[in-house]
Amino acid sequence: MNLLILLVVGGVLGWLASIVMRTDAQQGLFLNVVVGIVGALLAGLLITPLIGGGTITDGSFSATSLLISFLGAVVLLAIVNMVRRGSMR
Repeated sequence: MNLLILLVVGGVLGWLASIVMRTDAQQGLFLNVVVGIVGALLAGLLITPLIGGGTITDGSFSATSLLISFLGAVVLLAIVNMVRRGSMR
């Protein structure tokens, strides 16, 4: 059951991050889920040690963990956008 919740929450967070980063038209449902979960993992490695708390991949679904996971997804999309721009030049 936790895996299903992780997929749904990861999809929603990835979708919201893609709206913020204006990449929503380029992504589908599967990529939104991947961005949400990988962004949560990235947040667990980078953001969580700095400010504490947890991520959705840890199994905690508090407001703090949702915000940290969302920030991780936004950072992931920003990194992908920078790589894409650099390779197109």
